[in-house]
Amino acid sequence: MYHYLGEGETLPTEAYTEIPSGAIRMHAYERDVISRKLSSAEIATLGSEITMNINIIAACDNYDRFAGVSLAMVPKGSSTYTWDQSDVKRIELGRIITPFMNKNISPTSTPYTFKLNNLAKIIHDPILATTYDFWFEFRADGYSAAANNEVAGCAGRTDVFRGNLDLISTGTATSTSGFLLPISYRKDLNNYNATDVPGTTTRIVNFTLDQNVENAKLFLTVSNHGSNQGGEEYIRRNHFVYLDEQMIFQFKPGGKSCEPFRMYNTQGNGIYGPAAKTLRNWLGFSNWCPGDAIPNREISLGNLAAGNHTIKITVPDAVFTGGQ
Repeated sequence: MYHYLGEGETLPTEAYTEIPSGAIRMHAYERDVISRKLSSAEIATLGSEITMNINIIAACDNYDRFAGVSLAMVPKGSSTYTWDQSDVKRIELGRIITPFMNKNISPTSTPYTFKLNNLAKIIHDPILATTYDFWFEFRADGYSAAANNEVAGCAGRTDVFRGNLDLISTGTATSTSGFLLPISYRKDLNNYNATDVPGTTTRIVNFTLDQNVENAKLFLTVSNHGSNQGGEEYIRRNHFVYLDEQMIFQFKPGGKSCEPFRMYNTQGNGIYGPAAKTLRNWLGFSNWCPGDAIPNREISLGNLAAGNHTIKITVPDAVFTGGQ
């Protein structure tokens, strides 16, 4: 994966020769995506239980960054597509945070695992399969400026991470039609320039159902980020989720020790520090751990009637000191 080089600059040749056969690369500011279509033969080998293993390999970004994998549903028969193509539907399958890695210090790779049994229902849905091809998008957002000066062998380089993706499957999938509605993908949330209610930390998503849906579920991925001292990245806040103005779910990100991931953070940093922290220390400020996966939260919505509905997520206590 490569960082954005600036207007008029181009990626090196190996940025395209090193990707898998049949894959495409979509590169822009703070976004580098490698995408490959699943063949019908590959889909046929995937059963009812699917595990996705991601392995991030250090290159020339020594900071913690967003990365992850999405499923893009692309119009059937397309040999390529663009990032902003309006008829492409996208679902985030797994979001991860890279550790602070120095490529010259072992371990130089970090593993992540997701259970994706719901994916089997999507790719084996006969109605979806007649409309779309299914592409896997591998994405890592990075920047190599710091590593150019701080990591030996990184001077002048723009490659930030490398990675591998494996799917492991068991069981027998069934070809049945279900209900799927992608309603939002990676939207920023704050109280100053990424909110649907000015002055508050609120996102609102409206959607319409053409038919009644029984036992509906919402899958929500939230990760908290910032940069300044005492910023929202380091303060655990209650998050509230509403369906049609009724609160249905409450959670507070974090709540775990990051010590199991210390070994992957081979570059010194202010998150881990030089000595191990107690669980109480981690619970006091950690929304997520560099080197860990961000949880996919499953929220039951119950039976939904046909018509218009609204999902709202709000973090009323968020401050965003200094607009960060």
